[in-house]
Amino acid sequence: MPTTPEMSMDMTPDLTAVGDTGLLDTLQHEVALFARRAEQTRLGGVGQVRNSMDRAAYLLLNRLDKEGPMGVKALAASMGIDSSTVTRQVAPLVDTGLVTRTSHPDDGRAVVLQLSPPGQARLEEVRDSRRQLMAELTEDWAPEEREAFCALLTRFNGALSARMAGHDRGDS
Repeated sequence: MPTTPEMSMDMTPDLTAVGDTGLLDTLQHEVALFARRAEQTRLGGVGQVRNSMDRAAYLLLNRLDKEGPMGVKALAASMGIDSSTVTRQVAPLVDTGLVTRTSHPDDGRAVVLQLSPPGQARLEEVRDSRRQLMAELTEDWAPEEREAFCALLTRFNGALSARMAGHDRGDS
């Protein structure tokens, strides 16, 4: 990460250069509230009980849907988590038939994980419900506001991911 005049020698941002500490306090509080509310509802969408899904399951199913069948190590790497975590989180998805586990065609010892047809259907059901919830929560927003919020949230998540990747490498 390049050093800028706004940063001290220890690479900690100078809060006076980043922004008002009151604004930063509000930001951290709102992010904490969002995280709590998202976890409480699991962003279950409309008809929350029927359409809720564990965060880990949702992210794993999404990744398999977007990137296709892959091994545990590849899935872990693409999600930025440990292989043992993926193995633990995918087990109930295999047990419930949402993910299939097969042997790799070239190396029978390796496992390939794939979204099953019931997994695809369940993922679509949850996505549809979450889309409906997002539409309801932002129904009085202008399209530009939705776009700006999405862009800023994407940027914020990217910064968090980059920070976590740096910490995983030992950068600090």
